[in-house]
Amino acid sequence: MRTLSTLAIWCLLAFPVARAADTYPLLFADDFENGIESWQTTDVDPAKPTWQVVDLKNAAGKPTKVFRTTGKSAYQPKFRSPPNIALLKDVTVGDFELTAKVQSTNVDAGPHRDMCIFWGYQDPTHYYYVHFGAVSDPNACQIFIVNGAARTPITTKTAEGTPWTTGWHEVRVIRNAVDGTIEVYFDDMDEPLMAAKDKTFTWGQVGLGTFDDNGNWDDFQLNGVEAKPAKEVKATAPTK
Repeated sequence: MRTLSTLAIWCLLAFPVARAADTYPLLFADDFENGIESWQTTDVDPAKPTWQVVDLKNAAGKPTKVFRTTGKSAYQPKFRSPPNIALLKDVTVGDFELTAKVQSTNVDAGPHRDMCIFWGYQDPTHYYYVHFGAVSDPNACQIFIVNGAARTPITTKTAEGTPWTTGWHEVRVIRNAVDGTIEVYFDDMDEPLMAAKDKTFTWGQVGLGTFDDNGNWDDFQLNGVEAKPAKEVKATAPTK
């Protein structure tokens, strides 16, 4: 199912809203059964895509399509940050709740086995992302900001690591752009795996990806309020 709202709010969010999916309008949902025309990827060569829709069987044994990233992209970002990114086109949000199903298929990746979710994406050198790394260290299993420099962790509630298996997992990111809070969930939807607080980017695109691994995405849903700033101001340092 793919649904895209026509609502557009062309100003910064002025008031906080409750952080629950049923209080936000549904902006977009995708099960990838109809292709990926709504997504823009960092693939450099269209003839050699690292992003594609593939056919699998779900837990019930029925055929389904998923959005797969197959390995490290040839894209080279200006600063140290993930090269494999698929951004949702034409939607920028402030406050939001993003949910998806994810499967990590690189079982031999070691401590940095990962998948990532992106938000607040202004341009290739200004955005946030969460790295679902298997083992936590300063460069893995953290919430990061990319702000005109190499990615910097901003995590205030850390985890020992992401409990990957070979199966599917549910992930969720909740963002309140007004108070700066970020909550990241993995399977347990009652207790955040990670959290942070930062107000540098109060709007932007959202996306899916990985640093250099492979895996599958399905059942993407974005609830939130579309927002763009009245005047773009490019920050150079995180604001707490």
